[in-house]
Amino acid sequence: MEPRVRHFVRNSEKAFADRQLQVALSRTTAKFLENRAAAVAEFPRFEGARESASRIRQEALDNLDAHLARFITEARKRGAVVHAARDGPEAREIAARIAKEEGVSLAVKSKSMIAEEVGLNGALEADGVEVVETDLGEYIIQLAGEPPSHIIAPAIHKTREDVSRLFEEKLGEPYTEEIPALTRIARRRLRDKFFSAQMGISGANFLCADTGSVVLVTNEGNGRMVATLPRVHMVIAGIDKVIPRLADLPVLLSLLPRSATGQALSSYVSVLTGTKRAGDAEGPERLHIILLDNGRTGILQGKYREILKCIRCGACINVCPVFQSVGGHAYGWVYPGPVGSVLAPLILGLPESSPLPNASTLCGACGEVCPVKIPIPGMLVELRGDEREQGLKTPAEVLGMKAYASVMSRAGILEAFQRVAGVVSALLFKERKIERLPFAFSGWTERRDFPAPAPQPFRKLWKRQRGIRPWTR
Repeated sequence: MEPRVRHFVRNSEKAFADRQLQVALSRTTAKFLENRAAAVAEFPRFEGARESASRIRQEALDNLDAHLARFITEARKRGAVVHAARDGPEAREIAARIAKEEGVSLAVKSKSMIAEEVGLNGALEADGVEVVETDLGEYIIQLAGEPPSHIIAPAIHKTREDVSRLFEEKLGEPYTEEIPALTRIARRRLRDKFFSAQMGISGANFLCADTGSVVLVTNEGNGRMVATLPRVHMVIAGIDKVIPRLADLPVLLSLLPRSATGQALSSYVSVLTGTKRAGDAEGPERLHIILLDNGRTGILQGKYREILKCIRCGACINVCPVFQSVGGHAYGWVYPGPVGSVLAPLILGLPESSPLPNASTLCGACGEVCPVKIPIPGMLVELRGDEREQGLKTPAEVLGMKAYASVMSRAGILEAFQRVAGVVSALLFKERKIERLPFAFSGWTERRDFPAPAPQPFRKLWKRQRGIRPWTR
C-alpha cells in the first residue's frame, strides 16, 4: 500500500462528507465495542491475563535475537525454508523469487497486514501471479480495488448495500442484501481457487520460538485452507511476532478475540508446524517463512520499543473517537488508529507521518483497552515532542504553545487572564459562543463555534462553594 499519510487532513474532510461511510463506521465500531464489553465482563481474570500477556510480549522483545534464532532453528528442523528481509523491497523480491522457483501462477491468500505493509500483492501480480484474497472482507475490497480500512475488518467502510452492488457489477450476481446469500456467493467463487492454487500466502498472528510453529487465528477457516491445500505455503511475518513458547498461547488467545471482535475464542486457531510429513492427510510440501524487519530492529532499540508488543487486535482502533469519525482510509497507510499513529512515524519517518501523532484527542481510551498494556497515549505525546525537536512545527505553533504553557503554569497570570476574558466575553459574546477566531486559531471555528470564556471561571466558583479563600499572590 502506497503511503499517503501527509494527506490525513484532506482525507478526513472527505470522510466527514461521506454519509455512507459515516453510517458504516457507526454501525460496526459500536457493535465491536458492545461485544468487547460483554466478553470482558464474562471473563473475571481479564486484568490478570493482561498483565501476563504484557510480560510475555515484553520477554519476547527483551530477548528477541535469541528467540528469533531458536524459531529459525526449530522451523528449519521441521522442513521450513526461512528467509530474512531487511525491508519491503527485499521482502517483495524474495516472495517473487519463491513464486518463480515454485512455478506459481495462482496464489490464494488469507488476510495479512504485513503483506499490505510491503505491497506484496502488487509485486506478485507484476510477475504474472494471480493473487486471490480469500478472507471475505479482503475479497470485497480486492474486487473494489481498495486497500483495507481496518486491521481486523478490512471492509468496515462498506455497507451491505455497497457489497450487494459490488457483487452485481463485478461478478454479475443478482442483487441481494441478504448477508448469508452474499457469503454463499463469495464461497462459491473461491472454492475452485483453493483447489487450483499452487501457493497459499498467509501472515502469522504468532511465531512460537520453541517449536518453530506458525499460529493463525481466523474466523472463516480460509487461513487453514490457504495453509494446507496448495502444495506451497508462504508465510510473511514481522520479527516482532515471535513469542518464547507454545505454552504462552492460551493467555494471548484469551485476550486477542475478546479485544478484537468480542468473542471468547476465534472460530479457528491453526498451529502450523513444518511441512507435510509421511502419513499426513494434508499440508504443504514446501513451507517458506519470510521474516521481515522493516525498521523493527531500530524501534526495538529506542524509547518506543513497547509498540512492538502489539498483537494487532484492533481494540485501540475501535475505541478511538478519531477513527470512528474518519475511518481507516483517511490515515493513508496500512495501520490506522492510535497504533498506526505511532507505527507510521517509526517506520515511514516522522516528516512523512507528522499529521498522525496529532490525530488524537488524548482521551486515553486506547491505552485502557490495549490487551498488552502498551502506553499509546504517552507515545503520541512523545512523538509530538519529537516533531518540535526535529523542527517540524511551524514557528507560530512553537510560540503559541510556549505562551500557553507560560500562562497555564502560573496561577496568578492565569487568574488575571480569566478575569479579563470573562469581562470581555460578557460584553462581546452575549450568546456565549465565538463564531470566528483570528489568525492561527481560525481553524477551530471553520466548522464549529468556539465556547466563549465564562463570566466567572470554574476555579473561582469552586473556591466560593467550598468556602476556600481565593488565591492571592
